[in-house]
Order: sequence, then C-alpha cells, then structure tokens
Amino acid sequence: MKPQSCAVWVAGAALALSVSVYADTVVKIGFASPLTGPQAHYGKDNENAIKMAIDDLNAKPISVGGQKLHFELVSEDDQADPRIGTEVAQRLIDAGVKAVIGHFNSGVSIPASHLYAAAGIPQLSVSTNPAYTLSGYKTTFRLVGSDSQIGGALGRYAVQKLHAKRIAVVDDRTAYGQGIADEFVKSLTALGIQPVAREYTTDKATDFSAILTSLKARRPEVIFYGGADAQAAPMARQLKQLGVGAKLMGGDMLNTPTFIQLAGADANGNYSAAAGGLLTARPAGKTFLTRYKARYNQDVVLLGPQFYDGVMLVADAMKRANSTEPDKFLPMIASTRYQGVTADFRFDAQGNLQHAPVTLSRVDSDHWNVLNVVY
Repeated sequence: MKPQSCAVWVAGAALALSVSVYADTVVKIGFASPLTGPQAHYGKDNENAIKMAIDDLNAKPISVGGQKLHFELVSEDDQADPRIGTEVAQRLIDAGVKAVIGHFNSGVSIPASHLYAAAGIPQLSVSTNPAYTLSGYKTTFRLVGSDSQIGGALGRYAVQKLHAKRIAVVDDRTAYGQGIADEFVKSLTALGIQPVAREYTTDKATDFSAILTSLKARRPEVIFYGGADAQAAPMARQLKQLGVGAKLMGGDMLNTPTFIQLAGADANGNYSAAAGGLLTARPAGKTFLTRYKARYNQDVVLLGPQFYDGVMLVADAMKRANSTEPDKFLPMIASTRYQGVTADFRFDAQGNLQHAPVTLSRVDSDHWNVLNVVY
C-alpha cells in the first residue's frame, strides 16, 4: 500500500471509529391503537400524544451506557380488532421495539399481552378489563384504573347519588364493554340492587329501538351502557325519541367530545366515569393540555396523556437501569415511583396502577362537566 493510501485508510478508519463511538443509540418504541375505523379518534389522540413524548425525549436526549438515546416510534393500526392486534404485536416484536405503549382496547391488549410476555417486552396499556393483568406476566402494566374501579364508582353514584332503584344494563360484548358492565353489576349487587334487565348488542350497532322498547316496559331510571361513544350517542338520541325516561351512564369511552357531537342536545344529562384524574389539577397536566392544543389545534380526546406518560416512564426506567435492554429496565418499571402528567405512577405486584383516580362527569350545556374525582 502506498504511504498516501495508507494515510487515507487510517484517517477513514479513525473517522468511522469516531462516528461509531459518538453516534446516538436508536431505541424503538412500539405503539398500537385503532387508527382507522369508528374508533380512530381515540387512536389518533393516543398517537398524537406519543409523538409529543418522542419529540420531547429527542429534544433533550438522555444518556444510557455513555451514549445519547434517540427514540424512534414504530406505529401500528390494530383497528380495535383482536385478530389484527396479535398480527400487529408480532410485527412490533419483529421490528425490535424495546417496549410497547398500547393497545387501547382490552379485547386487543389481552391476546397481544401473551406475545409481548413471551418476547420479554414491557407492555404499558390503558386497557381497563381486570383480566389484562391477571395472567401473571411480569411485562404487563396498566396506566389507569381498572373496570373494577370505574364500574364500581358508577354503580355507587347511580344508587347513592341518583337514588336509582330500577337500573338496566346493556353491553356491546367486547372485552371492554362486557367487562365494565360486569363490574357495574357487581357494584349494584353489593349495594343490594339487582338490574331490572340486561341486554346485549354489538360494537357496530346504531339502531337500539328494539332493545330500548323492551327496556321501556321495565321503567328504568338509569341505563348503563358498556361500549364506545359511536354507539352510545345514537342510543342517547333514541332514548329521547322513544320516551324512555332514563339517564344513560357509561365508562370512559363515553367521555369524549365525539359523544356530544353525535348525540347533540340529547347528550345533556347523561353520565360517565373516566379512568384518570383532572389534568388541570396537576401543573404538568395543565402544561400538557396547553402544548397539545397548540400543536394539534384540538383538545385531548380521552387517554392520550396516559400514552405520553407511558413513553416517559419507559425512558426513565432505561435511565435508572443504565440499559435499553428490556430484561434490565423491566424491573425498574415494576418498582417505579414516577411523577407523570396524569398520575404518580406506582404499580402493584400484578402491574396495576396504585391509588388510581376515576373522574365522574355529566353532560351539561353540551359540555362534560366534572362532578367528582374518586379513588
């Protein structure tokens, strides 16, 4: 080799070594929610928030193992479908993600959790069905309260505050809808109340005239619906059209601007309970709401802020473990004491959020107005 060529080679090798030493470590974070279909407004809200988290982390990089981390989002549309959800989960695993923030729906999170557990990848989800954390997996964490808390809060409110004695229950047969309806019924039973009727529909239905006509004969004071806003809104309208003098009540998937938009004036006077507390009661929550509105020109839909917290919690665990490998930082998630935008995160042995707040609201003057926050 000529001296000049040797010098060029040495310089090139030194440059390559310098780049490899100082290059950021790329960390892929998986995300999954319904991004198309009737539940896309939930999923887009989640994705918006998680993008904010990724950008915030990359704007002020953290260092692990002596190198700065650069986070990349791997986003998937699970279409709120359990079958597609498992396909999505395998794609995220194959893509080499270090953690997954998702899924949104309990019926998708539960089967997907088996795959993440087998791969040793942490899954942080807002899914509320109690079964999500009952499999004994060390990889599953719930970022909000469970249906036991939400359904329980609604049941107590219906009986103790609304003084309802005749209560009917309808659910859409999804893991979420049936799960929260079951927990609502449990809370009624504990208070000495048995539902006057329990009916079932699907998460695609929009015509509830047959069910509501049947329920009308039972003279319910409250009808609990376990399902999403896209079905609850036409149900609220049809309640008024059929002269059923009952208040509609449901879980967090009712607590959206979409429910009010679709139901119109018939949304007023109906109730929901949402997992999570008031963001406006937390300084970091207020800041998040302002930033979200400025960036996307819209308000938060529902649980996007929890997705933001999920990313930040994972990054904090990596920093404390000084590793981006799941087997190293997973124990740090399990033992976390992280103050987030939405809550002070601390998990029990099953991965449930401890001291999880639930917010009860009612639609008044075409807005969701908070009635109470319970724990």
